[in-house]
Amino acid sequence: MVSTAPSAVAGTGETSSTLHRVIGWKDAFWVASGVPALVLFSIGGIAATVGTPSVLVWTLSVLFGFIQAFTYAEIAGLFPNKSGGASVYGAAAWVRYSKFIAPLSVWCNWLAWTPVLAIGCGIAAGYILTALFPAEAAIRTWEIQLVDLSFFKEGLGLRLNSTFFIGAILMLISFGIQHRGILSTAKVQTIVGASVLLPLLIIGIVPLITGDVSMKAFEPFAPGTDIGTAAWDKAGWTLFFGGLFIAAWSAYAFETAICYTSEFRNPATDTYKAILYSGLLCIAVYVLVPLSFQGALGLAGVMAPGIVDGSGVAQAMASMVGGGALVTNLLVVMLILALMLAITTAMAGSSRTLYQGSVDGWLPRYLSRVNQNGAPTSGMATDLAFNLILLLMSDYLFVLAVSNVCYIVFNFLNLNAGWIHRIDNAHVKRPWKAPTVLLAAGVVLAFVNAFLLGAGAEVWGSGTLVAGAIAIGLVIPVFIFRHFIQDKGVFPPQMLADLSVDGGASIGRPKAGMLPYVALAGGVLSATVAYVIFWT
Repeated sequence: MVSTAPSAVAGTGETSSTLHRVIGWKDAFWVASGVPALVLFSIGGIAATVGTPSVLVWTLSVLFGFIQAFTYAEIAGLFPNKSGGASVYGAAAWVRYSKFIAPLSVWCNWLAWTPVLAIGCGIAAGYILTALFPAEAAIRTWEIQLVDLSFFKEGLGLRLNSTFFIGAILMLISFGIQHRGILSTAKVQTIVGASVLLPLLIIGIVPLITGDVSMKAFEPFAPGTDIGTAAWDKAGWTLFFGGLFIAAWSAYAFETAICYTSEFRNPATDTYKAILYSGLLCIAVYVLVPLSFQGALGLAGVMAPGIVDGSGVAQAMASMVGGGALVTNLLVVMLILALMLAITTAMAGSSRTLYQGSVDGWLPRYLSRVNQNGAPTSGMATDLAFNLILLLMSDYLFVLAVSNVCYIVFNFLNLNAGWIHRIDNAHVKRPWKAPTVLLAAGVVLAFVNAFLLGAGAEVWGSGTLVAGAIAIGLVIPVFIFRHFIQDKGVFPPQMLADLSVDGGASIGRPKAGMLPYVALAGGVLSATVAYVIFWT
């Protein structure tokens, strides 16, 4: 069991408290309850790009995520003293085969999760501005251009406007909530979550009951926003794969429920319960909400500018359930709270990824610090600073797409980590063991995800893959600084003990031979073939 007493941060001479074992799976479920609200981030963008089959995109994506969750639940049980989520457990599998592949898992997971803060705060700020001020109001139209980034994507840049300032305030509120520790965060998330998940379910169910979902809204059922040209041809499949690519960022995200393993009172049972029950909730929301959303608004409705950029999604969803101005404003407020729920979920998970990455020797030492409440404040502050920069971006959907390049790489590495752990740590008793058929299905989905990366990423901008590759590559100098300069090429003792799973003091002998390298080559090949087929 992790001690709650002050302990030395490895190699620094500083004292720091550790994370505290104070929550159960229900608490983690509510901390992760912000994940269903992620559907609000790209529901408009996907519908306005893919067209009528967008509901199929969401259904397939959340089912993929649910299958993958079984692998993550198993490997999480191997490391009851680790925090930070599946990427940390996956890194422990890959480090035996390459020091440089392992930190990619942690880094890509953080880069996938942390932009939720900026995107969520930006969309919530848009909801607030749209609800309070007319379109021509100066507070909504003023803008100062700071940096031109059009070499990545046309029209992309850093700008200062009202969205930035309102979003920054919302981000600071989330920071303040989590400063008091995971138990306090869970209590706040429980209260807010119970009040805002209901509106999402209402939006998903009421139009179906009232008959406002028209089947004509799904005709013709083929990718494309032009009824005359929509078809399951090469262009149509490209759009469909692009939708599956971007939906993964939201629909797989309930794996964050296992970010709190070292804070569970009973990690052997709490870990798999947290992720599986979170997954069931997400299946309900990610199937029902997109179905009602498109069925009620129709193809023309989902192509409106306010729907595509996210600023008008709250008003559109409120209109779907009828009622007057009071009901509309109430639902808008609840949807803003839903976004705040997602923001808090993201900061809680991503800051713990930074914390554990530092404890394990992947990331800079300062990220190991936590406050007296057991909150990883250095990681939270890093999240905050990074996202204030992202909040300046003029195109949040492009930020999401680049972030998802990282997320797909993370999922590929960690789904393969499941069978690597089975080989290298076959003798270790698992608190919960995934059925082998589901573990194998997860491996298949790893390569499906790699295919989606090559086929679908560029749908969201011609510079998406390049920007994603640059973001991923930044971990190399970060890791070199920590491992070879700060730690002189030696991993922290705690990391080595965890790696052996059964308490050894070394990385241990790899047993999978060339298979992990074959898997990596297969992933690169899958993405490359997909890119060649659909983009050359």
